[in-house]
Amino acid sequence: MSANEMKRPRRSDRAPARATRIAGGRLPAIGLEAEFTTFVDGIAQKPEDVFGSPRKVVRGPLVHRAGKSFHLPTGGALYFDTGVMEIATPMIEIAQGCGARGTRSLWENLAFLRDELDAWEIAHGRTVTLSGFSTHYNVSFDLSESEQANGRTVQRLAYLLTHVLATPVMLLAANRRSTGVGVRPRGNRIEITADFTPDAALMAATATLIVGVVREVMRWPDYSLRQLDARGLPVVRGFVPVPHSSRKGWVAKYTCFPSNPFVADVDDRCWDTRSGQCLSLREMASRTTHYFQASIDALGDARSLRLIAAVMAGSVPSLLELPDRPASYDDVGRLCVWDDLYPVTLLPRSRYERVVSHTIARRRVRMRGAWHEPVGVKGWTHVVLRRDHDGARVVRSLDDMLVHLDAWDRQPDRRVAQRRSPAAPAQPAERRNTDRRKEDVDVSNVGTLEVVREADTPAKVADARQQSPLVIVSRV
Repeated sequence: MSANEMKRPRRSDRAPARATRIAGGRLPAIGLEAEFTTFVDGIAQKPEDVFGSPRKVVRGPLVHRAGKSFHLPTGGALYFDTGVMEIATPMIEIAQGCGARGTRSLWENLAFLRDELDAWEIAHGRTVTLSGFSTHYNVSFDLSESEQANGRTVQRLAYLLTHVLATPVMLLAANRRSTGVGVRPRGNRIEITADFTPDAALMAATATLIVGVVREVMRWPDYSLRQLDARGLPVVRGFVPVPHSSRKGWVAKYTCFPSNPFVADVDDRCWDTRSGQCLSLREMASRTTHYFQASIDALGDARSLRLIAAVMAGSVPSLLELPDRPASYDDVGRLCVWDDLYPVTLLPRSRYERVVSHTIARRRVRMRGAWHEPVGVKGWTHVVLRRDHDGARVVRSLDDMLVHLDAWDRQPDRRVAQRRSPAAPAQPAERRNTDRRKEDVDVSNVGTLEVVREADTPAKVADARQQSPLVIVSRV
């Protein structure tokens, strides 16, 4: 047999029938993006003017993604977009806990970026702070052409969702300086835009609610506004979304309401609804959440579900109930940090995340009898590989790579430190028990979002965060 002839794949490299079926069609997925205004020496500046490229921020090698964006070693992508610094997660397939997985990925990438900016500050003798600007929650739109034939288009879905999501997303993700909640049709996905939330637990709760609602509404027989009244979903009388300020889409802006809902008392029954009832913002958000509870439960993790219920019930306050937007918005990565709320031992990485991680680390994979080395990525959905024996380059989708993921996970040329190895007998159970105790802390026992004064010492802030994952640093 010549060197160029292909060998029969080994049994361990062959995908089981189930994996083939999964990879045969694209898995529905979510992805999170966050935008930050960059302040250098206290002055807002365009990151492209200061750094030029993400390569000048990150010290180690980067994998080029597309355009001027690069994958970070932590799996996400970093790019400069029209004057802001933006981080995006890889795709994460929709399954139970996907909202928490997306949030974990975003905050892990944010923590990495903050470390790199700290090193840049030391090297250049300047200061860099990131001010939270917005968060985008992307959910796959995967109806077939025949299913879209009766008007169930992504554009009409976006318009309908603007009515459905406005109040619950306000209560979970907005603050008193917010101006609106937007929904944008993006071809094969729906993008919900809101203010950046400087608390990972609240962001995960928001992502969990959004994906549960969007996936349920997507299955409705039509996307007309008649569905709102037929299903008893509360909408403020006279509310009409306005065009989104960027790209196509709509936004539930404060000017669309009789008065500004972002500065109103969330428990004041001052909102006349289409059904003729007079409800508070919290009551409208709670009723909408209750209607979609089954879908939210099916995709949510325990911590996020408890937090959603607590905010809707009022036992944990919304950021709208604080006197002003917390100061932690203005120094993301230092005044608000990632506290590993979702350990991998309890919430494993998604399959897409693992494919991207192997790709960025350039770990070889055996396909069709030959070894291939990842050499890049193409957009969000494809991997570029180089075949060892002839140097030929092939492009495969993430879904195609799922077929080889299990073999990729255990392939022999991974470094010893990255291989799976049996640990000491007592340690795994001890670690799992510790993580379960963290996960089983009831939100009702946390009390409320603890407000720590900006002037307090770093030691007090750190101590407060150890007591509760829901700590907001404020100027109060």
